[in-house]
Amino acid sequence: MQTSSNRCKAHRRRILELSQRGPSHVAPAFSCLEIVDLIYYELKRPQDAFILSKGHGCLAQYVVLESLGLIKADDRSLGGHPDRGGPIEASTGSLGHGLGMAVGMAYAEYLKGTDANVYCVISDGEMQEGSTWEAAAMAYTLRLDNLICFVDANGYGGLEKIQSVEPMPQKFESFGWEAIRCNGHSHERLKYAVTKRLGDLPFVVLANTVKGEGVSFLVDAPIWHYRSPNAVELAQAMKELA
Repeated sequence: MQTSSNRCKAHRRRILELSQRGPSHVAPAFSCLEIVDLIYYELKRPQDAFILSKGHGCLAQYVVLESLGLIKADDRSLGGHPDRGGPIEASTGSLGHGLGMAVGMAYAEYLKGTDANVYCVISDGEMQEGSTWEAAAMAYTLRLDNLICFVDANGYGGLEKIQSVEPMPQKFESFGWEAIRCNGHSHERLKYAVTKRLGDLPFVVLANTVKGEGVSFLVDAPIWHYRSPNAVELAQAMKELA
């Protein structure tokens, strides 16, 4: 049976292959990859929903869905940000909107009396958006214990280091959430964080991640927020992920 670590190595190689179609967000996809993989492989049930608010990390979503046989990641209809359709449940990419959509979906499930959960992945850059905190406040007001959010905390907002979002756990707790911080590239730590939650409040996992994780020259190098590797760089990256 393939381990999550080996599976995510394969996901990273596939992301690099897809990046050859044109400019793409490789490093942001690498930072949220283990989170997206965990959601689809371990957490999400058929009745649950998932919103990748960090839409520019969509290559992570595409390759995971492809590995499950749900899409073809090289389908030309798939854009640089997710578009709603098939297994993709929300169009995202305008940062700061995803958590609000997740709150609405979680409240709808609450009103219907279902046991469905709504999972959402946001970037730490989105924590600088007022709309994110409005959604966080509403989630507590509505007592949405079926809302589970992951923050891909790689420390960057686009090309620049983020300076203004810490202390993240205390900020979410002050908005009435249960919060926990863990290693965002550890399948075991991420899963443990979710399974040990108390369960009576909206829940957030503050996942410490590395932008470009897995390939040495991608790590914390702002140019790889947008750029795709050339042939020489691709060969080096694939060698590191062998």
